[in-house]
Formats: sequence, structure tokens, C-alpha cells
Amino acid sequence: MGKKLKNMSDTNLLLTITVVVFFVMYLGAMVFLRAGFLKPQTFFNILNAQAALIILSCGMSLVMITGGIDISVGGVTALVSMCCAVYLDFKGGNVGMAVVIALLIGLAFGLVQGFLVAYLEIQPFIVSLAGMFFARGMTTIVNSNPFNVENEAFVALKGTRIIVPGLGSVNKIGKYVDAYVEIGVIVALLVVVIMFVLLKWTKLGRAFYAVGGNSQSALMLGINVKRTKFLSHLMCGFLAGLGGFIYFLHVGSGSPSHASGAEMNAIASSIIGGTMLTGGVGNIIGTFFGVLSLSTIQNIVSSAGLDEPWWIGITIAAMLCLFLIIQSVVMTIRKKGITK
Repeated sequence: MGKKLKNMSDTNLLLTITVVVFFVMYLGAMVFLRAGFLKPQTFFNILNAQAALIILSCGMSLVMITGGIDISVGGVTALVSMCCAVYLDFKGGNVGMAVVIALLIGLAFGLVQGFLVAYLEIQPFIVSLAGMFFARGMTTIVNSNPFNVENEAFVALKGTRIIVPGLGSVNKIGKYVDAYVEIGVIVALLVVVIMFVLLKWTKLGRAFYAVGGNSQSALMLGINVKRTKFLSHLMCGFLAGLGGFIYFLHVGSGSPSHASGAEMNAIASSIIGGTMLTGGVGNIIGTFFGVLSLSTIQNIVSSAGLDEPWWIGITIAAMLCLFLIIQSVVMTIRKKGITK
């Protein structure tokens, strides 16, 4: 067993820890709390509520693997939601063009921030902090009042449900209710698969890890470090735009307060999923389970009767610290060769 652990890469080892912790936590909730957790729809509801966060976290992990960070994704999500809402309701727009607007907003942020970080060598935290403030300010300028979107085509799309056969349940009045997921879940899962393939089996994916592990060594290997960092931020911006539209599709409204704290949840999910803040280590599958773990712990806290928001915050903080400690201990042990 020790030999297998030694031969396992840092990324795969941290991924294994994340997956095991999630299943132990969820199975524990099924056994001890029962309420709701025994129904498959509870798990699907987690996916429905967190589809946008999954996409945002994938982009965040990509940047963190290269040794950077992007805290503007929450602001971009809010801006995308408001712009799409105003376009659909006040400008008589169509859903297809709204998607294009969302992606263009995300690409614009990724383009500017990527250029400043990669080619002007400004710290990514400072650049994305400015991006966050700019996005939040622009959201209020576009429209300062929250409102629900009434565009018929959008409402119909928002209400679309994809039935998961064989996993429904009987409700309190004895009626069978089908299990379902929203469209956003399908998009999020496709993003996870595409990003996983990109990082594992493409030259660009290997470049992301190399730059995050040691940019000087990557440069000596012939990797264009600046272009790689630029592309990581550009892709993160694109995913922020896509995640913003999926978030908008889930909530169906525009508001300056939308996606508040989403950037912190994305960072937390990435860290829980095994992505190292120092760069060079991470896995998109781990990020996916990181989002699930974060959401599951929130549901467990609520089911335990601790509905006050500070309890959720305290629990997430404790969970984040636990995973950081686990990462630190595991990496230290592996470096010292104790796992022989």
C-alpha cells in the first residue's frame, strides 16, 4: 500500500483524498441525518444549485495550476447576469444573443487581465481585484434594481428539466416524482470533461502544470510562459462568462448582489479538490468533488438545525483549514520519503 502511495502523483493523491472525504461525508449524512439525503434528488439538487460554481471553479483551478489566481469571477458572474437580464427584458433580445453577450463579457475580462498578468507581469491578485471592483461597479451602472426576467423564451428554457430515469421518489402524498437536473448541470459536466481532457492529454495542459510547477524550468524546456499564463486567464474569463449565464439561467433575475462571494467559494472548492495555491498541482475532477463537498457540508449544517449563516461560514472555514493541513502534511511526508 505504501509503495502505491509513493508511486502516485501528488495530483492523484490529493484527488483520492478529496473523493474519499466526500463519499465518507455524504454516506455519513445518509446514515445519521437521513432527512432528504436518502433521496437521489437531494444530490441532483446540489448539482442544480452549484452548476455555475462548478464552471467557475474549473476556470479558477486552471489559473491556480499555473500559479495565479482570479478573484474577479464573482463580479463577472453578476455583470453577466445583469447585462443578460436587461438585454432580454428591456431590449427585447433573444436567448442566443444573450449567451454571446455573456461569453464576450467573460472573454473581455480574461483578455485584459491575462495581458496585464502575463505580459506586464502585474500580480494576478491585484489585477483580478481591480477586475472584481470594476465588474461590481459596472453591474450597478447597468441597472441598480433587482428584477426577475419575464422573457418568454428564457423562462421556458429556465424551466426545462432533464428527467433522470429510475431515480425518482414517492412524495408525502404518495405520488411518484421523477428525479431531474437542469440544463446548467449538463453544461457544467461537459465543461468538467473538456477541461479534464485538456489538462491531462494535451500539450497546453502539460504546459499549465509546468509553468505552475517552475516557470524557469518551463522556459528552459521551450514553453512560452507568458503565452501560457495569458491563455489560462483568457480561458478562466471565458468560463466565468459561461458560468455567469448558467447562474443567470438558474436564478432567472438580475441583481447587483448576485454571486456575492462566488470567487471565494470557487477558490475554496479548488483547494478542497486538491489544487495547490503554489501552482503545479491540481485536478479538475478533484475540483468537481470540491464543489460537491462544499455544498454537502452546507446542507449537513442546515439539516442539523444550524440555519444561521455564520455556522455555515465557520464550518466552511474549518473544512478549508482541514484540507490545507492535509495537503501540507501529505506533501511533507512524501518529500521526506516516509511513505515507503
